[in-house]
Amino acid sequence: MMAEAIKGNKNVLILGIGNILWADEGFGVRCVETLNQNYQFPENVKLMDGGTQGIYLVQHVQAADILVVFDAIDYGLEPGTLKKIYDAEVPKFMGAKQMSLHQTGFQEVLAMAEFTGGFPEHLLLVGCQPVELEDFGGSLRDPVKKQIVPSLEIALDYLKGFGIEPLANVGESEGLAPEELEMRSYESGRPSEDKACRKGDIRFIPTDERHS
Repeated sequence: MMAEAIKGNKNVLILGIGNILWADEGFGVRCVETLNQNYQFPENVKLMDGGTQGIYLVQHVQAADILVVFDAIDYGLEPGTLKKIYDAEVPKFMGAKQMSLHQTGFQEVLAMAEFTGGFPEHLLLVGCQPVELEDFGGSLRDPVKKQIVPSLEIALDYLKGFGIEPLANVGESEGLAPEELEMRSYESGRPSEDKACRKGDIRFIPTDERHS
């Protein structure tokens, strides 16, 4: 699907959602982080690390005419598989993992935005099938990490259909999150398995399962 060009300055939100603490769950955040590092967009385009903010994203979604979302989606496909979902179909596919009972899923964010009369005219979800979601403190697995650039190409091609073409970023860009959470710093600072449990609260995990 290629959108027809739209006249005027539409508000565009490019959103990465997920939790970087749980391995491939951080795919969406890493996509928008990489996009921010490599490109300069016009003022009507906002890049956002949505993390797991849930309901707090509603106001941002409401303000968008065009919404592009990157996320880890469990489609039950081959790990690392990309899938493009458009417009009304998007809410059916959001969210690889709900981290807790109090976390509002992005389906609810979209539903609330629509209910309150502020839903994007155009919506693209670029989702990637995760490899691993249970590695606390882990980063993206290689099959998922390799899909960051192809995912950005999909999004940029979609936005081009609306007349939005960013410039290559030739200098350092302001980060969307603290430097310590950027992928390079996050991965290089990870402690060894001997020093950090990967699967939850070490007090309640049998000794023989802690590093399995």
